Amino acid sequence: MSPQGHYEIYISSLKKMKSLTGTITLILFSIFVLQSCNNAQQNSRADSTDTTTSAMDPEKDWKLGIALWTFHTVSFPQSLDQVDSCGVQYIEPNTFHRAGAELKDSIISQLSPDGIQKLKSLIEKKGLKCESLYVVGDSTMKSWIQQFTIAKEFGVKYVTTEPPLNMWDKVDSLAGAYGLKVAIHEHWPGFSHYWNPDTVLLAIKGHPNFGACADLGHWPKSGINPVDAVKKLAGHIFTIHLKDIAAYNNINLKDVPVGTGVVDFPAVFQELKDQHFNGNIFIERDAEDQPSNVPSVIQTVKYYHDQLQKLK
Repeated sequence: MSPQGHYEIYISSLKKMKSLTGTITLILFSIFVLQSCNNAQQNSRADSTDTTTSAMDPEKDWKLGIALWTFHTVSFPQSLDQVDSCGVQYIEPNTFHRAGAELKDSIISQLSPDGIQKLKSLIEKKGLKCESLYVVGDSTMKSWIQQFTIAKEFGVKYVTTEPPLNMWDKVDSLAGAYGLKVAIHEHWPGFSHYWNPDTVLLAIKGHPNFGACADLGHWPKSGINPVDAVKKLAGHIFTIHLKDIAAYNNINLKDVPVGTGVVDFPAVFQELKDQHFNGNIFIERDAEDQPSNVPSVIQTVKYYHDQLQKLK
């Protein structure tokens, strides 16, 4: 899918959003904000780093899973079937995924709380775990409140997203009110402000609920070496999007199976271990292999475990 097609999916989902619980008033939002300071103190950072741990075991401490964008061409229930065949436990859904025939194929952002509960039941029946949700956000507080509400109903620890530059304070306060963290994701120049890790660091500064989602396959499109970026974001990484790309400085490239492109994964994994990272690592494919992305995901799972065995 082209960058424009990816963008159109996001925008389409925003236009179709409907309130989950009726109109959420400014009074309710004010209550949330007043609670945010206390919540921020009571809720620790998302489980991303633990520099006090002397012995780091990535096989035990890192949570390997799949970002469901990998299976965006099929419905949510069908995507869980595909995850089930890949041998991982964690998933990261997104708010623009089609929910399936039983829920009239609505996108997740349109679902009622009952609809979200049905999806949660499907996840539990598969024995999968959902600790994060990719949300689109928007330029309005109404949209952010709606999507944080969805995230809270899913029971996640954090959302992965790219908040507008002029909404850092508001989104951070809202996250605190909901008891959630925000993992800032990176696309490429022209699509995202966050293509450079320096911008991610600027967003994190002074915002206790912000951290980073390190997208290893998107950084090379921007001319950024993933190893350097991971080092720069040390101590702030909540989660990893595990993908590879064939070359640097080409935003039009689709990803390739992990371990076949330019990303130096042994060096990335070693750096994460040295940082005592202990968060989620989500395999993610943008390209659409035929007949499905399942074989490349299984290949990535094997590659991942092989590389972890070689860490010092």
